[in-house]
Amino acid sequence: MSKAAKTVCVTGASGYIASWIVKFLLQRGYTVKASIRDPDAEPYPNATFGWVNVKDVATAHILAFENPSANGRYLLVESVAHYSEIVKILHELYPALPLPEKCADDKPFVPKYQVSKEKAKSLGIEFTSLKESIKETVESLKEKNFFGGSSAK
Repeated sequence: MSKAAKTVCVTGASGYIASWIVKFLLQRGYTVKASIRDPDAEPYPNATFGWVNVKDVATAHILAFENPSANGRYLLVESVAHYSEIVKILHELYPALPLPEKCADDKPFVPKYQVSKEKAKSLGIEFTSLKESIKETVESLKEKNFFGGSSAK
């Protein structure tokens, strides 16, 4: 393969799927030219979600399987948080990480809602905190070299 044939352009390289493609190409010796969005200019969504650690979901499945009286649906939600809270936790844990500073709109934040954990806890599940889940996620991404430089320290 000639030198010119080893240069590729990836648009939207900072996106989830394209970032994997960029990593794949770089590992195979390609020179990658990429277009990306400025992460500082990217706002966080005005949205609220229920969050749970995937390991807690797996544990709950096992506990429900092993418990003959388990039946119906179990809501597996450690906490309900707005994206602004996720950004705040990330900033506390990793102050050098470039994070969005603004919400996507100027409307009041979407309110949080309540989710009962009682039925899930009856299985014996002890939920991992949102903060710990976020930390585990970032550390896993760092371990796999998805963060460049020292931004996630």
